[in-house]
Amino acid sequence: MWIVAAFLSAALLGLYDASKKHSLRSNAVIPVLFLNTLFCSLIFAAPIFLSAIGMIDPHSPAYVEPWNVSDHKFILLKAAIVLGSWIFGYFAIAHLPLTIVGPVNATRPVLTLVGALLIYGEKLNGWQWAGVALAVASLYLLSRSGRKEGIRFTHNRWIYFLIIAALLGAISGLYDKFLMSSPENGGIGLGRMSVQGWYNLYQCAMMGIVLLIIWWPKRKNDIAFQWRWSIVLISIFLTIADLAYFYSLSVPGAMISVVSMVRRGSVIVSFLCGALFFKEKNLRSKGFDLLLVLLGMICLFIGTY
Repeated sequence: MWIVAAFLSAALLGLYDASKKHSLRSNAVIPVLFLNTLFCSLIFAAPIFLSAIGMIDPHSPAYVEPWNVSDHKFILLKAAIVLGSWIFGYFAIAHLPLTIVGPVNATRPVLTLVGALLIYGEKLNGWQWAGVALAVASLYLLSRSGRKEGIRFTHNRWIYFLIIAALLGAISGLYDKFLMSSPENGGIGLGRMSVQGWYNLYQCAMMGIVLLIIWWPKRKNDIAFQWRWSIVLISIFLTIADLAYFYSLSVPGAMISVVSMVRRGSVIVSFLCGALFFKEKNLRSKGFDLLLVLLGMICLFIGTY
């Protein structure tokens, strides 16, 4: 079931990316990101409170473990890593075509794979290695497709932002495995709802500080903020996608390298949204890059069963 949950997370992440692109077009980035963290934290405030007063059974999937200082320092670090990835990623998606951002993000698991091999000693079979190779090839070809739109991967700061976001995202994925693995398997054994609920609250607090210090004093000289209902959809799609993701990681035998690669299948949904709703260009060459990513996902699926 963990692989099915990973594919569900991938589909929802594609809709999450499309909602971000719609929300960020000609809009102030920092307020949109703050509202995203605020709505996500509000979603998880209820289970945290209800668990604390005993209205949610400890055996329920919605139960959030009681406050523990030694555990929360780890969750605080998780929030900082994810928020860093989001800040760089949001600025990148605001300035780059969705049909470029999606395939680049789809190569994140290659970085996670290296970490999984070095840290957790995970091993991949032939099919899974084929999936990784196809992902690497797609990134190279995508850089060639980007040149047709004047996007040179080595001279575009938004591409660098996207790469930094990918690196931090890979670190976050490896850290998730540590947080939720049992002590016998080298982790600290936190519940997935505890990790997801508390790190969203911490992110909101951190992003509130960023909003007040960086954006608010300069808001009149920056791009004006415009409210859009797609901002709410960002939080909804992300929350459900993360629930499926954390469930996948919590299943015994789940491989972080495979889960991360499958999750990048979100590129298929985001690519279609970029083509249909945002009317982006050079779809034929980008479509071939997307095909390689899709073939990589199929290889991973075959190699898992």
